[in-house]
Amino acid sequence: MGVPEPRPDWSRRLLGQGEAPDPRFTLANERTFLAWVRTALALLGGAIAIETFAGHVLETPLRLWLVAGLMRLSALLSAGACLRWLRVERALRHRRPLPLPALVPLLAL
Repeated sequence: MGVPEPRPDWSRRLLGQGEAPDPRFTLANERTFLAWVRTALALLGGAIAIETFAGHVLETPLRLWLVAGLMRLSALLSAGACLRWLRVERALRHRRPLPLPALVPLLAL
């Protein structure tokens, strides 16, 4: 068994110290992140579809508010997914309880 390679400096700054968790937990955390990103992309796709195909059905101000709202929610979800991934990864490395997802109430609204 060799000596483990040191992590890059940016990795240490993002994740802090602590022990590397079981790879299954890290991969599960990544899958959850990707699921949030897929949801954000679906919202963005919905905004594009409304702008493209609903121009004659919805009044312009309503359509613009709806499209802008979906785009903002998509961006917020993407950023929140990244922050959640980081918080969970840090908790795993320090053997702390996992943080509650702040994204769920937002998406439910």
